[in-house]
This record gives sequence, C-alpha cells and structure tokens, in this order.
Amino acid sequence: MTAQIQVELPTSLRLFAGIVGHGAIALPVEQPVTLAHTIHALELAYPALTHTLRDPATGRRRALVRFFACGEDISHQPLDAPVPAPVARGAEPLLILGAIAGG
Repeated sequence: MTAQIQVELPTSLRLFAGIVGHGAIALPVEQPVTLAHTIHALELAYPALTHTLRDPATGRRRALVRFFACGEDISHQPLDAPVPAPVARGAEPLLILGAIAGG
C-alpha cells in the first residue's frame, strides 16, 4: 500500500534530477511513510538522485542533507522512523535541503 506525499526539493536537486517547474513533487511512498521509504521512492522516480541523499556504503543520510517536516528538523531521526502524520497524509510537505558549510 502507498501514500501520496508532497516533497519539496532545492533547485539544485531539481535541476540535477531533471524535474521541471517549481513547488512540491507528488510522490507515492510505501507505508508506513518513513524517510527511508521516501528516499527510496525518490530514487526510483528520479534515478539521478540515487546516492545524493544517503551514503551508498552505509545507507545513512549524507551529512549536509537536512529533512524538515511540519516546521521541525527531523534529520537526526532514524531513517525508518515514521514521518509526522500531516506529511504522511500529504497535508504538509517534506522539505529536503542541503546544509550550507564553510566559513
């Protein structure tokens, strides 16, 4: 069974994946909706994103990738933890951003 969620990606990832336009992407994700299932669905729908959000060797989130749901940073939650209910229902988007580093 799948859920239809909304995912917002930064322009750099949208261009890399060949996604045209702006706004959230409607994405079918396996239930329960988790970050792991969402990343997997993104990689299936947009193969160019494979290995951009998680390390291929460890499967962990890449250090400079952040996930936000319902206004909160959920980046450090386990990838197999369910996302907040409004995101899983498609009422709120899952926002994926690249962190800024440097000085």
